[in-house]
Amino acid sequence: MNPVIGLDVSKGESHAQAFSDRGTPHGKTFRFEHNLEGLASFLRYAKDLESFTGQRPAVVLEATGHYHSPVVQFLDEHQYLYIVINPFISYQAKKTHLRKVKTDVADAYQLGELFYKEELEPSKKRGQYLMNLRYLTRQYESLTDMYVQAKLQFQAVLDQVFPEYHGVFGDLYSKVSLRFLALYPTSQSVLALSEKDVTAQIQHLVGHVSSNRWSLEKAQILIAAAERNPFKKTAFQGHLISLELLNNLLLQYQEHLAKLDKSIEALAEELIEYDLIQSIPGIGTKIAATILAEIGEIDRFDHAKKLIAFAGIDPSVFSSGKFTATRNTITKRGSRRLRTALYQAVRCGIRSSRNKKLRSYYDKKRAEGKLFKVAVIACANNRIHWIYAILTKKETFRLD
Repeated sequence: MNPVIGLDVSKGESHAQAFSDRGTPHGKTFRFEHNLEGLASFLRYAKDLESFTGQRPAVVLEATGHYHSPVVQFLDEHQYLYIVINPFISYQAKKTHLRKVKTDVADAYQLGELFYKEELEPSKKRGQYLMNLRYLTRQYESLTDMYVQAKLQFQAVLDQVFPEYHGVFGDLYSKVSLRFLALYPTSQSVLALSEKDVTAQIQHLVGHVSSNRWSLEKAQILIAAAERNPFKKTAFQGHLISLELLNNLLLQYQEHLAKLDKSIEALAEELIEYDLIQSIPGIGTKIAATILAEIGEIDRFDHAKKLIAFAGIDPSVFSSGKFTATRNTITKRGSRRLRTALYQAVRCGIRSSRNKKLRSYYDKKRAEGKLFKVAVIACANNRIHWIYAILTKKETFRLD
């Protein structure tokens, strides 16, 4: 016998369908919640199948964002072999059926059947490690997007309160700049202070004695900016409230992003591949961590072309009858984040004089008349071959 349990995971609950062997379902579909009581009942369900077949069953489930995390952790704790599959695979399998059925019960049954039809590989222990890294890198990306939106809102309000403040500290979003603005948000509040007081306040925010001269220069620039400001005080009190809220929000985002950055780096440094990928000029720490997290175990792909398809940068094909399209867009299937990370890596690489190999390939494509984005995607495609070779051979990148 070859037992398996198909598991359809949804928010807060799952439906399980056991099979004792190919084409032989064992009992009815079982529903359980993702709490201690529900997971314990699922364990009894799995033990019953194990007792009947004499073998410990494997468990097949779809990747469902964070919803499957409690189940996966539970299976890990009880040492069950589990297989997490791409939803696209199960979707394609459903299309082979004549009847269109979409229920949790049917999905659980379908996943069990899929185990016997496809050569599915179990998730490895290191997969959990990479999933953790993936969660952190995606969280970092999500938080960065929110940070950018807060910056745009902050600028819009600042332009209506203290537009001349831009450029005073070089980086508007530095901690010194934001904290000073939190204390003195209008040109009127700045001009109420003497040059000595402004210098002392900046010195206090910087926090070290060697910055005394720098603090004096910034104080002079700040006072001059306050004198040039078109309005000494805002006509709308709501602007000051918004400015204070957004200012605090930006400082919090910076703090959280810094913590995430350290956590990502600490996790990634445990992987030998982290340094190997960074040997490619143009790939820094953040991009390297994202690429590793999104790819996962490289042995999931037996050829670089499959990794290219997973990134969604393989060309689509359209042919019907005697017509065959000559201009095809990329498929954009698979991991959007991996695709974005590769695009950013190429942009960094072609700007860097160190990666002459990539730059010459890019120049060659441009000379062929390719548009900028087309040439960059071609470079990303080329770069995946490098990454695949590095990860499979465990060797650093060489320019020669």
